[in-house]
Amino acid sequence: MKQFDFIILGSGIAGLSFALKVAPHGRVAIVTKKDRAESNTNYAQGGIASVTSKEDSFELHVRDTLAAGAGLCRENVVRTIVEEGPARIQELMELGMKFSERDAPAEDGGKELDLGKEGGHSKRRILHAKDVTGREIERALLDAAARQPNIQIFENHIAIDLITGQKLGHAGANRCLGAYVFDKKGGRVWTFTAPVTLLATGGCGKVYLYTTNPDIATGDGVAMAYRAGAAIANMEFVQFHPTCLYHPKAKSFLISEAVRGEGGVLKTLDGKEFMDGYHPMKSLAPRDIVARAIDSEMKKSGAEHVWLDITHRPAQFIIERFPNIYQTCLRFGIDITKEPIPVVPAAHYQCGGVVTNVDGETGIAGLYTVGEAACTGLHGANRLASNSLLEALVCAHRAAKKVVARSLPPVDAKIPLWQSGEAHNPDEMVVVSHNWDEIRRLMWDYVGIVRTNKRLARAQKRIANLQEEIHEYYWNFIVTSDLLELRNIATVAELIVRCASMRPESRGLHYNLDYPQAKPDWAQRDTTLRKSETGGTPPPSQ
Repeated sequence: MKQFDFIILGSGIAGLSFALKVAPHGRVAIVTKKDRAESNTNYAQGGIASVTSKEDSFELHVRDTLAAGAGLCRENVVRTIVEEGPARIQELMELGMKFSERDAPAEDGGKELDLGKEGGHSKRRILHAKDVTGREIERALLDAAARQPNIQIFENHIAIDLITGQKLGHAGANRCLGAYVFDKKGGRVWTFTAPVTLLATGGCGKVYLYTTNPDIATGDGVAMAYRAGAAIANMEFVQFHPTCLYHPKAKSFLISEAVRGEGGVLKTLDGKEFMDGYHPMKSLAPRDIVARAIDSEMKKSGAEHVWLDITHRPAQFIIERFPNIYQTCLRFGIDITKEPIPVVPAAHYQCGGVVTNVDGETGIAGLYTVGEAACTGLHGANRLASNSLLEALVCAHRAAKKVVARSLPPVDAKIPLWQSGEAHNPDEMVVVSHNWDEIRRLMWDYVGIVRTNKRLARAQKRIANLQEEIHEYYWNFIVTSDLLELRNIATVAELIVRCASMRPESRGLHYNLDYPQAKPDWAQRDTTLRKSETGGTPPPSQ
């Protein structure tokens, strides 16, 4: 048993920001699946969208966000996050975050922030650290966390399930009491308890065969919250990043949207620009439109990729602005200053998630969710580029203020320790790897950029069969991290398919050939799921 005041699952920008704010008020445990820097944040190239220039305004940022969200954003949430963004950016800079600058007139101090532009934005407002923004944010936050004696980081630990009053058979409102956590290196399960648990577990890109996300992105927080009885919404809106490097030896390397922001143009294999036939903003159209356009062009021609060409810009500019992309492509034999980049769409960002308000509160007392795992209403049916890190900063701050102001009673319930019972060591791990591959492939084939009712029905049937196998395997064998992640991606795949099946229209990132138009009466309507079974949950053991 490990007792804390705050448990944080995840060590990206959301989890670390929250940890730094609550650390003065109690003992904090940060549980992270690999090493402390391994998170979706660490791989974010583009930057943080926020109003910092005289040419920009909150109203313009709000308008751009609402336009991208295709009628599903909650405007009050959008305004709150946009308007509170600059103050949170300032705090990040005070912690040591260094954003890229450029020369400015002497009367303005000689330097100013170098603001980038990305798809769907009407102004330059993307603060960045060249093309490794996420890595720099992670460094600054981890350095600050290392100076906090109240923060303890548990690396190579993965949460199995949330511990709730409902699961323990307590009467009354459901309350989160902590989580069972598997120590991957030690091979044992610990019971973590705290009055406050924060899910900051990121997204679910690994549910799909091709993704820009790191291996850790298996939708753990959403799956655990769903099993605990929290509401989940809008999981059909999975953003496919239009430009992932296409190379047999490159493992899902993202080519930042900022490349298009600096003049990169999408072309077919015969060198023709094609985005002007899809949207007035051409290569800088919102991501859902660009991803569908690329998918359409590839299907029309049978090509395996399209080109992203920025060779018309000066070589020195490309190398200085995109050093990481330049060096990575060079390792694969592609000199982006002289030749176009082969790109394909790949699963990138989960716009739905655990239903929360702008303070991160869920429907379960003591359980908060912030970042990509949450569905606040900011992103609607399609996330505006670089709004995600902004959301994480603002909502982590607001959640921390909320939990500090509203202190919950300590956990005094008798919580049983994890028991493996009759479970034994797995005999055939090939079952896990096979099911893992099958889920990811069927999600790519049937629930990808373009969907149909028939494909969704097929996916739902196959996922149900796979879940039976996984359920049986989970109860018969001692847990491993691979088995836990498989269980979670199966749950998240089910949620994506069910949400997609509930929406009889095409809107934002959800495009169904059987309903190719958006329906006005489905604007502002969320697809919400909640686990139906209540009570009678087996005891917390295998």
